[in-house]
Amino acid sequence: MSVNKAILVGNLGKDPEIRFTGTGRAVCKFPLATTTSWNDTEGTRQERTEWHNVIVWGKQGENCGKFLSKGRQVFVEGEIRTRSYDDKDGNKRYITEIVAQNVRFLGGGAGGGRGAGGDPGFPEEPATGMGGGGGGAPATDDDDIPF
Repeated sequence: MSVNKAILVGNLGKDPEIRFTGTGRAVCKFPLATTTSWNDTEGTRQERTEWHNVIVWGKQGENCGKFLSKGRQVFVEGEIRTRSYDDKDGNKRYITEIVAQNVRFLGGGAGGGRGAGGDPGFPEEPATGMGGGGGGAPATDDDDIPF
């Protein structure tokens, strides 16, 4: 048995971007920042921010696209996935994402902003859905449309 689960609480780095597959299923993407703080050996406060690429499928993805905006705090529970794609120059690139099964809106603020991106795009539509309207097993072909 093995476990592949990520649980994050952080803030959106930009407005979510929502798209729809050829079958009309929503897929939402946003960057999430988590920050850790500690005191070093001299007692100086240190901080480190990690950035996570989050993908949310289905109705839950639609809601993220409608109600989340840059800076909003969210709880994300999902699966860690790494996939590859070819960039515009034909080079193979890899990206690690959190495919969310559960997203909870925290903190204040709301908005319906949708960002524009220049980074890698959404993965293929999952073959099966998972709880909460998002997530699922990836299609066997992970080729995607970079944007």
